[in-house]
Amino acid sequence: MSFQVPRDEYTGRINTVVLGKNKSELAVGGETALPFYCFEGEIKNKPVIAMDVYDKIPANWPECLVKYYSDVSGDFVKWAQKSISQYSADAICFHITGAGADTEATTPQAAADMCRQLREAIDKPLIVYADAPLEIVAEVMKKVSEVNAESNILLGWVEEDNYKTLAASAIGYKNNLISLNPLDVNIAKQLNILLTQLGMPENRIVMDPSSSGLGYGIEYCFSAMERLKIAALLQDDKMTQMPIINNIAAEIWKVKEVKESEKDYPEWGSIEERGINWESISAMCMFLSGANIVTMLHPKAVKIVKEIIEELL
Repeated sequence: MSFQVPRDEYTGRINTVVLGKNKSELAVGGETALPFYCFEGEIKNKPVIAMDVYDKIPANWPECLVKYYSDVSGDFVKWAQKSISQYSADAICFHITGAGADTEATTPQAAADMCRQLREAIDKPLIVYADAPLEIVAEVMKKVSEVNAESNILLGWVEEDNYKTLAASAIGYKNNLISLNPLDVNIAKQLNILLTQLGMPENRIVMDPSSSGLGYGIEYCFSAMERLKIAALLQDDKMTQMPIINNIAAEIWKVKEVKESEKDYPEWGSIEERGINWESISAMCMFLSGANIVTMLHPKAVKIVKEIIEELL
C-alpha cells in the first residue's frame, strides 16, 4: 500500500488585491492553502517583498545599513529606483516621516505630491505609510488618495477609532487600504466588518496585524496571524480573508542586537551579519505564518528571503 500524504480540505480563499496599475500592476493574495502548502491547494501569487524608502534616512540606522543607500538618501525617487533595479524590490513602501515632525512638518499636499512623483517614476506598486499621530495620518492619506486617484496605491493605515475619513477617501478615489490592528483577531474582524459596511470592497483591504522582530514578541505575532489564516481558509470566514502585510523592517533595525557595536559585544560577531540574519529570519517567520507582503531593508537579507521563497514554491 502506497503512503498517502494527509491533506486538509480548505473551503476558503484569500481575497486577491491588485496593487498598482498598468506597468506597475501586481496581485497579492488569492491562495487556497496555508503558506507554501502547494501540495494542498493553490498559491496563486508569490509573497511580495516591499523595500522601504524614506523621505529621509532615519537617524537611528547603523552604518552597515546606511551605506547601501547613502548615495541616494537625499532623493527618494532615486532611492526607490535603486531598490528596484539593484535590489529586486517587488514593491516600494514609502514612509513619510516628515508628516509628524514638530517643526516644518510635511503638509498633506506636499506628501501627496511626493507620492505622485514617486509612483510615476517607478514600475512597481506603491505602498504608503505616514509615520505620524493618527489624526495626521488620516488627513495626509486622504490627500494622497485624492492626488493619486484610481492608481491602486495601498494606503496606511486605518484603525477602529479613525477609519471613516480615510476609508471614504479610498472608496471615492478607488485606492486600497491597510486596516491596522493590535494582534487581535476579533479587532481585525470587527474593523474589516466596519470598512465593508461603509462600502469598502473586500478586495481593496489588506490587514496589518502589527508585528515585532525576532526575540521581541514574534511568537505572539506568529500565533495571531496563523489564527487569521486558519479562520480564513479552514472556516471560510469572509472577514479574515484579506491579505496580510507586515511592516516589520523598521522594527528590526531599532533593536539592540542589530545596533550594538562589535567592540562592546565582540561575542555577538559582525554587526552587519547580525542585522542580515535578524531581518531575514524575522521576515521569513512572517511569510511562514501567513503574510502576503513583508517590508524589508537590507539588500542581502532580501536576496536570502527571495531564494528561500523560490525553494519553497
